[in-house]
Amino acid sequence: MAYAFNLFGIVAGTTVALQLRFFVLAPWAIAVYPAMVSARGVIGGLLSGRLSTGLHVGTVQPRFFGNTKSFHSLLNAIVVLTLETSVLMSVVAALFGSFLWGATFVDFVNILGVILATMTLALVIISPLTIAVSCLSFRHGLDPDVILYPVESTVSDLFITLSYFLVLNLFFSTGSAGQYVIVLLGLVLLFAVAYILPKNIREPEFVETIKESILTMVLVAFIVNVTGSALGKISEVVGGRREIYTAYPALIDTIGDVGAVIGSTATTKLALGTLKSSFSAIKNHATEIFGAWAASLTMFATYSVLSLSIQQIFSLPTFLSFTALLFTTNLIAASSIILVAYTVAVLTFKKGLDPDNFVIPIESSLADGITTISLLTALSVIS
Repeated sequence: MAYAFNLFGIVAGTTVALQLRFFVLAPWAIAVYPAMVSARGVIGGLLSGRLSTGLHVGTVQPRFFGNTKSFHSLLNAIVVLTLETSVLMSVVAALFGSFLWGATFVDFVNILGVILATMTLALVIISPLTIAVSCLSFRHGLDPDVILYPVESTVSDLFITLSYFLVLNLFFSTGSAGQYVIVLLGLVLLFAVAYILPKNIREPEFVETIKESILTMVLVAFIVNVTGSALGKISEVVGGRREIYTAYPALIDTIGDVGAVIGSTATTKLALGTLKSSFSAIKNHATEIFGAWAASLTMFATYSVLSLSIQQIFSLPTFLSFTALLFTTNLIAASSIILVAYTVAVLTFKKGLDPDNFVIPIESSLADGITTISLLTALSVIS
């Protein structure tokens, strides 16, 4: 049921397929896109993981207003992390770009402006939706560990894609007026952080979240730019095959969801003491693992039908060929991300850290890169 929301990823992919012209206008545009999707997924994953565990153990209440101190501390940390991640992504993208396509300081300023504006729009839209889903699922007796991140990640991918191409339209098509809007959106995020930091700098939970997350964000900033480079390579290989671009956001979404379900259910079991913090205990997590994996294969077949139909090239031979490509991608990517999610949950718990600050952020960023590289590998194998 949770994976069904990934069908909206096809809408995001269709948007990408229709806006390929922007990837030609600037060499950084295609590299930054998966970085934006991954980074927003990391921040949403941190929020989802903390909310779902908090709801289970009682440190967060299923409501918007009059909530706990932990809830408000988490939201403030999310705003600050959004700014940190945006700056880190821009710096690393410029560094990668200086080696790959000769990026200049002007390119860095452009990348920073576009990323800040896009992440601000995404923060304002996606975070309230994430909180709403967590509250509603918990109130109706559903497990937020299973429901929350798959729903959030799909909504996140859709809105980050729409926001990114809206900002690119402002950047490339509307002259100085568009530039002013982009600058204004970036300043909104800067002023919000300037307001939050002095009020929370002595709050232990806020500081702990920032400290534990910053190393993850630095790692993520490098990982997501590798993902962007891999997507650029896929673009060279597939050329104008729009069905691949149409399915792409849904693919990375679903593999990220597999890891999130495995990781989030494991962190809750670890917190409640129903799962031992050992690698051998993975056999006691088999139901969640195979259930999550089987559901992802079902969704990959659905994406094949929808992508081919939207691009008006559906036939039995194209369906069999494209489904074989997607299933090969799934087998490589899903098996890898399951091991990553479980390993990170166990290791961080053993070290006395909060696994929710690490599991979904790390697995979701790795999921995008792993899925992209798996797709590139599958393209080579199937070809």
